[in-house]
Amino acid sequence: MHTRRAPTGHRVLRPARPAHEAGRPVPTRRAHKERSMSDSPLAQTVAALQPRARTELAELVAFKSVADPAQFPPSECEAAAEWIAAALRADGFQDVALLDTPDGTRSVYGYLPGPEGAKTVLLYAHYDVQPPLDEAAWISPPFELTERDGRWYGRGAADCKGGLIMHLTALRALKEHGGVPVNVKVIVEGSEEQGTGGLERYAEAHPELLAADAIVIGDAGNFRVGLPTVTATLRGMTLVQVQVDTLEGNLHSGQFGGVAPDALAALIRILDSLRAEDGSTTVNGLTGDATWEGLQYPEEEFRRDAKVLDGVELIGNGSVADRLWARPAVTVLGIDCPPVVGATPSVHAGARALVSLRVPPGTDAAAATKLLAAHLENAAPWGARVAVEQVGQGQPFRADTSSPAYASMAAALREAYDGTEMQTSGMGGSIPLCNTLAGLYPDAEILLIGLSEPEAQIHAVNESVSPEELQRLTLAEALFLQRYV
Repeated sequence: MHTRRAPTGHRVLRPARPAHEAGRPVPTRRAHKERSMSDSPLAQTVAALQPRARTELAELVAFKSVADPAQFPPSECEAAAEWIAAALRADGFQDVALLDTPDGTRSVYGYLPGPEGAKTVLLYAHYDVQPPLDEAAWISPPFELTERDGRWYGRGAADCKGGLIMHLTALRALKEHGGVPVNVKVIVEGSEEQGTGGLERYAEAHPELLAADAIVIGDAGNFRVGLPTVTATLRGMTLVQVQVDTLEGNLHSGQFGGVAPDALAALIRILDSLRAEDGSTTVNGLTGDATWEGLQYPEEEFRRDAKVLDGVELIGNGSVADRLWARPAVTVLGIDCPPVVGATPSVHAGARALVSLRVPPGTDAAAATKLLAAHLENAAPWGARVAVEQVGQGQPFRADTSSPAYASMAAALREAYDGTEMQTSGMGGSIPLCNTLAGLYPDAEILLIGLSEPEAQIHAVNESVSPEELQRLTLAEALFLQRYV
C-alpha cells in the first residue's frame, strides 16, 4: 500500500481493513435530477453501501494488476485474484475457484445459488488493468484511489475494477430485500487488457461453466455521465508485431548513410501506408465505408471528450459515430527504436512496432489479421525483410437489443436515472469474450453496461470513476436482477 501524501485538497481513499470482512440530441448532465435518485428502500440500501464500495475499490486499485510480467510482477495479479476470491466466499458464493487459463493468467469464478428453478445470470468484470503510462503525469498516484472534484481517481477505478464492485454491491443490496431471486455466476477475467484470449479458450474447453440465461458485461459505459446507455456493438481487434530488418548490424550514418537501407525509415513508410491522406484506415482488402444508424456523436462533443488540441483536425471521414463504431481503425501502439536521449548517429539494422487494428461487426477478425499482415509485408520498401507476428485477437460483437433482457434493463435504468430513457450506442473498443459467449450460448441475452463514460479517461493517465454513476448503475443492476425472473 502506498504511503505517499495526496496533493493538497485531494483525499486518498485508503481502506482501514478488508471490506469483505465487514438517435436524438443527447443531454449532457441533468443537473436538476442528479440528486433525485429513486428513494425506494432498495435505492436507500444501495446508497448506504457506497462507503463499503469505496473502501473495496480502494483495496482493489492498490493492486498493480497489469497482466504483463515484463512491466509488473505476476504476484500483483495473483494477489488481486485472491482478494476477489475471498470477497466472493465472504458473500456466500459457492464453488469459488481461481481458473488457470491457457495464457498463464488466472480468472476468478464463483456461483451464488438462487431459488430452485430460477434463471441464471452471469456477471462479468476483469481485474487486470492497463499500465499507468507516465506516472509523473498523474495528479495523484495511479494505484491509490484518490477523491478529487467529485470523482475517484486510480488505475482500474472505471475499467474494470469498479465493474466488479458494482456487481458485488448490487447483490448485497438484494440480500437485504428478500434475497437474490436468480442464480448468479460471477467471472472476473485476469487478462482482458492483454487480448491474449485465455478466458475465451478456457470457456470453450469448459462450456458448461459460464452457461446462463442472461449475461451482464460490466465493462462498457454510458455515452455520457447521467445518460443511461447500453452498448449494442463492439469492434473486434487484432494485435500484431511487425519486425523490419535490413542490415546485419547498425552502421555509422556518416560513412554509410544515404545508401545503406535504414530499417527504421522502412518501418515508418510501412506504418504510414496504413492511413489515407485524411487519416482514415487503409488496409488493402478491408472495407471502411460503413455507416452507423442510431445515436450520433457531435464532433464538438467528441473534441471535448478526447481533449483534441485547438487547431488540430479530426481524422477520417463520415460521421464520428461511423468512424468510431462502424469502421476499422488502425493504431500504432509502440515502436522499438533508440530514444532521443542517448541516440547515436547510426543507420538502423532493425526496428519493430506493435500495431492494433479494430474491426467492426460484420468483419471477421481472423480475416482482417491476414489482410493486415499481407498489407504490412507488401508495403515494405527497398526489399526490406518484414516478419509479422500475431499477439492478440478478438472477434467483434453485436447484441440483440430486442430481447426481453434489454426491456428489463431499460426499465431498471429508467428508474435508477429518474425517468431518463435508456440509449443504445456502439463502442469502439473490444471485449473478445462477448463473441465467445455468444457462440457458446446462442440463447443467452448479453447486455453491456458499465462505468467507462468519457470523463473516466480509461487507458489514459488520471483514470477516474464517477461515484454517482457507480451508485446509479448498481441500483439499476439490482433492479434488473430483482425483476429478471
